[in-house]
Amino acid sequence: MSNQRHAKISSKRTARGVALESAPSYDPLKHGPFTSATATEIVQRISAGEWTASQVLEAYIARAAQAQQKTNCLTEVFFEDALRQATQLDKEFAATQKVRGRLHGVPMTFKDQFEIAGHDASIGFTNWANQPCTDDAFLVSLCRAEGAIIIAKTNVPQTMFAFECSNPLWGRTLNPWNDKYTCGGSTGGEAALLAMDGSALGVGSDIGGSLRIPASYCGIYSLKPSVGRVSGHGAKGCRPGFEAIRVSYGPMARSIEDCDLFSRIAFGQLDPARRVTPVPYRPVELPKKLKFGYYFWDSLTRSSPATVRAIQETVNALRKSGHECVEFSTLLPHSAMEVFVGLVSSDGYKKMLSYLEGDPQEESLFLSTLGAKVPGFVRSLMCFVARTFLGDSVFPRFFSQARTKSVFEFCDFVDRRNKVEEAWYKEVWNKHEFDGILAPVQALPVIPHGACAYLSGLASATVLYNIIDSPVGVVPVTRVDASLDQLPPNFKPGETGGSTIFEKWVFQNGSGTVYNPQEMAGMPVGVQIVGRRWDDEKVLAMMRVVDEALGSRGFGPGRWESGDNGGV
Repeated sequence: MSNQRHAKISSKRTARGVALESAPSYDPLKHGPFTSATATEIVQRISAGEWTASQVLEAYIARAAQAQQKTNCLTEVFFEDALRQATQLDKEFAATQKVRGRLHGVPMTFKDQFEIAGHDASIGFTNWANQPCTDDAFLVSLCRAEGAIIIAKTNVPQTMFAFECSNPLWGRTLNPWNDKYTCGGSTGGEAALLAMDGSALGVGSDIGGSLRIPASYCGIYSLKPSVGRVSGHGAKGCRPGFEAIRVSYGPMARSIEDCDLFSRIAFGQLDPARRVTPVPYRPVELPKKLKFGYYFWDSLTRSSPATVRAIQETVNALRKSGHECVEFSTLLPHSAMEVFVGLVSSDGYKKMLSYLEGDPQEESLFLSTLGAKVPGFVRSLMCFVARTFLGDSVFPRFFSQARTKSVFEFCDFVDRRNKVEEAWYKEVWNKHEFDGILAPVQALPVIPHGACAYLSGLASATVLYNIIDSPVGVVPVTRVDASLDQLPPNFKPGETGGSTIFEKWVFQNGSGTVYNPQEMAGMPVGVQIVGRRWDDEKVLAMMRVVDEALGSRGFGPGRWESGDNGGV
């Protein structure tokens, strides 16, 4: 069995290598103008007759191959088929002088889970390799109908339940700005590729931060829409039937205008199963003065100085632009994280882990799945030790919920989820009448490879908005600065009510300390822009307001050159 598994891995990686051979070498002078253009601009240039789809595609194929060499971000590669599609698009345009659609000639990539006919959707499971799909996922078909050219699919973590990006079949994806750090997950390969301009537009999914965490780690833009605005038909997963927290599908891009472009195309489009809320894109007009709520940490793990600075710089820029920003606090993130852990662990992770089928479990899943694996008395003892001897009352609240549950208990947790959502609207949205909320993406700007194994709880900052199903955009704000982002000398883990265990691991763990502004210097730091459910278009508009208020700061197409992250 082991020999068969290794043979599959070898054959898949070899096939990928062969597919990459058709890519030309990247030439900055020749290809740079194309890879420095947004998807929106690409369509405009082709429509004006200034560029051809084939010219654009050559540039992105060359850059994607370079990104693969640098970060190991690709899984299935479709370069030869893409070249044929580009030729056909050019013939159509030459004959009609019209573009096929709103994505004419745009090189696109999809997270590996999306089915594409004739190719695998293995999501890193060796046993799912060499099982080509028979149909395209709905979003793949939709984008192709609009003229998009799909050039590849991108890597994900094993089970897609981690914010690192490694699996036994395809290996580990690196952060393009610093290979000591992860690109994030689970839409990690997509974020790494986009950060290096290897794709003009990407598509991924999010059930706990999978669109937002990689976007922040890699310095790009993303949108997690309200559940149901965008179809997931034909997107594979390893928790089929789990509906307690539904997956959101959305864009990753190098500009807000490209997130908006995708949303105009995908919102409300009914798939064959009609599981989409049939509400198409609705243009919005924002008031001249917006009211934003903001907070610096989610009350679970204190945010690093770099994360705090990203929020503060955003607040300062918005205030300077005439908007109102009000700091607020709430303990509802505690309840949201309890509910999240309680729901996702309800079957003891049996369904999710059953697909490993001989693959070794990745270390990134260690803490996430530990609670459900140990006997109840061991779990209780661990919680007792954390409270009594480590002075941590936060960690036990979540770890104690990580266990197999009866149907009765499961229904109780679903009810608790609904009550958290109702409480958030009552205590936050309705009480303060915010237009939007500015929130950290995570307590840390990025984590090194392997750290998700024991820091999976840091996802609480994004998990909150999956529990209450809010549309959320991510905008890159700044980069870690070694001189500005030092930890205060009087810092003490847990003193402000957060998890003593997590804060010690993150900030004061000797040689194992995760937060290191010297080594992280130059790494991107983003913020979440949050709206009320169904206000997806307003979130996109508020992202634009934030982006314009912050001004030019080194993010967007054409910013990655040889890994120069501007480290200080």
